[in-house]
Amino acid sequence: MSVEIDFAKGGGLLPVIVQDVKSGEVLMLAYMNEAALTETIRTGRACYFSRSRQCLWRKGETSGHVQQVRDIRIDCDADALLLKVEQVGGAACHEGYESCFFRQRREDTWNVVGERVFDPAVVYGPKDGELR
Repeated sequence: MSVEIDFAKGGGLLPVIVQDVKSGEVLMLAYMNEAALTETIRTGRACYFSRSRQCLWRKGETSGHVQQVRDIRIDCDADALLLKVEQVGGAACHEGYESCFFRQRREDTWNVVGERVFDPAVVYGPKDGELR
């Protein structure tokens, strides 16, 4: 059965849910255009489209925390993907956490519930205006 992926519905981008293949934890939400999906399939490593930089983003290119793709699934409307990955290095989040979903709502505030795997200032350098 052939499925036509619907890139048009999202303006050329598909939302991608990224899940740890072993634990099932949701690691992140990203986006892919057709080129990112093609590269992901070709290399077996996750490649996304950065909406802020407007270019391909090869996960782990700077941090070394790459995602080895073990399974790719498409939803019933053919307009969203699920990647099951092996997260090499332990952190999917650019803020240094295992998952981008490291804050949990409790009472009237958002609390950090994860442990940092790496310090983003060390890996990426200081943000504009920050001193090291």
